[in-house]
Amino acid sequence: MVSILYAPWRLEYVSSADDRDRSKCVFCTAFASQDDAATLTLCRDRYSFSLLNLYPYTTGHAMVAPIRHCSDLAELEVEVLTEIMATAKDLIAAMRLLYRPHGFNVGFNVGEAAGAGIEEHLHLHIVPRWHADNNLMTVIGGTRVIPEDIGRTYERMHGALQTVRCGEAG
Repeated sequence: MVSILYAPWRLEYVSSADDRDRSKCVFCTAFASQDDAATLTLCRDRYSFSLLNLYPYTTGHAMVAPIRHCSDLAELEVEVLTEIMATAKDLIAAMRLLYRPHGFNVGFNVGEAAGAGIEEHLHLHIVPRWHADNNLMTVIGGTRVIPEDIGRTYERMHGALQTVRCGEAG
């Protein structure tokens, strides 16, 4: 049996991955933009900001990055790390509210050898997971199943994060 998975938003990424201008940091560019919806920026805090991953592993896959451009965890002050983790906690609460995942992958990939796709600007991934999701498809087949349009995910996550941060969610 052959399965066909449709993910049209990935075409732009895969067809231009080698052409990415590495002199322009995607995180710094997103933070500098005033159009949060276009950059999928969920929130801006004092030292960090969060955004959805444009090429997610699962629906809701978000990232938190320091505002300051740096590539190593050792370069960050405790206040910045504390804020990043507090934002991760809020994102997890928002994802639980919206998607009811069974678990999460949360982590930094520091350096290319550790799997960092964008190694020049440190960022924390928060990936919601469900029992029997596509787990090894990503590793083995390079395939992801995303059931929700990224624009709709942005709208829902942005709203849920505001709810969480205003104390309306448990």
